[in-house]
Amino acid sequence: MSKTWRTRLQLAGGVLLILLAAWIVITGGTGGDSSPGGSTTSAATSATSQTEAGEPPSGTTESGSTPESGLDTIAESQLPPEGRETLELIRSDGPFPYDRDGITFGNREGILPDQSQGYYREYTVPTPGEDDRGARRIVGGQDGDRYYTDDHYASFAQIEEGQ
Repeated sequence: MSKTWRTRLQLAGGVLLILLAAWIVITGGTGGDSSPGGSTTSAATSATSQTEAGEPPSGTTESGSTPESGLDTIAESQLPPEGRETLELIRSDGPFPYDRDGITFGNREGILPDQSQGYYREYTVPTPGEDDRGARRIVGGQDGDRYYTDDHYASFAQIEEGQ
């Protein structure tokens, strides 16, 4: 095999490895979270929906409170205005301003309660004056639990919705 072809094959292999790594990062290595019917579901939809029997999602109470996490809490009214807007977008299932909104949050930091892969989704809370996504996020769980971070996952407070 000529040196040119070998170089081309090495380059193609490198590109494939980069694409594979990007796919793993984006999907969390799960290949995407799909329901048995094959359609992708969002945490925002399942977190705010009622079951067919009219019961709140598991882990929530009739008043709409979320499961206990043991973390500090923050009242919804204490979120920055952009955080309250993002929370409303999550409740209405978008549309979201950032392509990465709604992706799987892997909880690699281990601060949020342990859950199965794909349980958490993350959403950007815009920061005025930032020219990128900034450090603020809301992370939502499938059972309706939602958390706010303003320091890019170094700490979280559980959001007390409706407060």
